Amino acid sequence: MRVEPVDKPRLVAAHYSALLRWPAMLLSYIMHPVFIPIYVALFLVYVHPSYFSGFSDGNKLRTVVIVAQNAVFYPLFCIALLRGVGFIDSIYLRTQKDRIIPYIACGIFFFWTFLLFKQQEVYPSIMATFFLGIFLSSSAALIANIYFKISLHAIAMGGWLGIFLVVARSETMLMTWPVAAVVLLTGLVCTARLLLGHHSNKDVYGGLLVGLCMQFVAAYIML
Repeated sequence: MRVEPVDKPRLVAAHYSALLRWPAMLLSYIMHPVFIPIYVALFLVYVHPSYFSGFSDGNKLRTVVIVAQNAVFYPLFCIALLRGVGFIDSIYLRTQKDRIIPYIACGIFFFWTFLLFKQQEVYPSIMATFFLGIFLSSSAALIANIYFKISLHAIAMGGWLGIFLVVARSETMLMTWPVAAVVLLTGLVCTARLLLGHHSNKDVYGGLLVGLCMQFVAAYIML
């Protein structure tokens, strides 16, 4: 008699009521990895007191549009196209196989954005640093994907926390409350992924470590 393997993450998730699962699902959509670069860009452009202080309102908006185009629209369009032609089974990238081509494609978009901000010296170096960190994270995730389904949400939140810690270390702004807020959000998002049964503890902790460390590596290279 054949014994079916037990999906432990989903077994754990089955113990939680819909009262917890619906907020977890909503939070997972709001804090989807594809949106994190926009949130970070908005903070750096409009909240940080000095990085974009010499920019006009039009140039600030242009910076955010560049991030939205390269880090949000192109990856989403690529995934939709891959689903349309049948290269992936689902836009949700639930399997390791489905994630291979999107990792490669998104890595190209992230590296392109890094080069754009690096070569145009008018932009503060923190922008190129952030996108180099994202590129390194996506490259590390592609390798990790061979062995386990590393959490993209955890990578994104780790990257968000990492770049905020880099900004804090630069002492250009008091980052106590922004860092505290991102730490709280990171805990909530990672808990949500576990509640939904989409990942194991290893997937989540591995993703956090990758996202955090790659921002530190990028800062070491760029700053």
